[in-house]
Amino acid sequence: MVSINYDIGSFSIQDSFDHLLKLISSERFLKKQGLGNEVPFFICPFPPQKAADMDKLRIQLRNKLEQQGIRILDINLYDLAVDLLKKRNIWDRILETEKSVDKEQLKELLQGVLDSQSHLVPAIAEEMAKTDFDVMFISGVGEVFPYIRSHNVLNNLQSTAKDQPTVMFFPGAYTHSLETGASLDLFGRLHDDKYYRAFNIFHCEI
Repeated sequence: MVSINYDIGSFSIQDSFDHLLKLISSERFLKKQGLGNEVPFFICPFPPQKAADMDKLRIQLRNKLEQQGIRILDINLYDLAVDLLKKRNIWDRILETEKSVDKEQLKELLQGVLDSQSHLVPAIAEEMAKTDFDVMFISGVGEVFPYIRSHNVLNNLQSTAKDQPTVMFFPGAYTHSLETGASLDLFGRLHDDKYYRAFNIFHCEI
């Protein structure tokens, strides 16, 4: 079976589920074949307005794969960020601070305490070390914007998550052009997150 290519306006949840299930459960995917020595990172883009449907799809996909014996580590960036803030005993202070500072100050504060290199990726590495898994899912990208940027997470994960495939569920588009290179266009509107080392999972062959 070949890859599926669809216009984001004709997005089909069922077609996406069928493709993802067949691809991720394939030996080729699990053994990272055909990647040309690139990191095994895959972007699963979807229309932002389909976020609730995609959340259900991810859970159903995880459950179906695990029924087939494929172990999934499911990381939600928002939940992980909240856990980090609580472990550092600053969650309540953040909630209180939110009432009295402007959004830019709050963003700078959160970007500092949730820095991908210093805090977030080490926390992901801890989760990876706790369990045996075959594929890692990363979700919650839209919920943590703008204080956590997806390209920063991927850049800092490259040396940590190179042994198993990682699939990032992304509310927007993953585009490539000769002029600008590859870009993670969050919500289909923000075009400044440059990242080129991942594969669009819907362009991958089964």
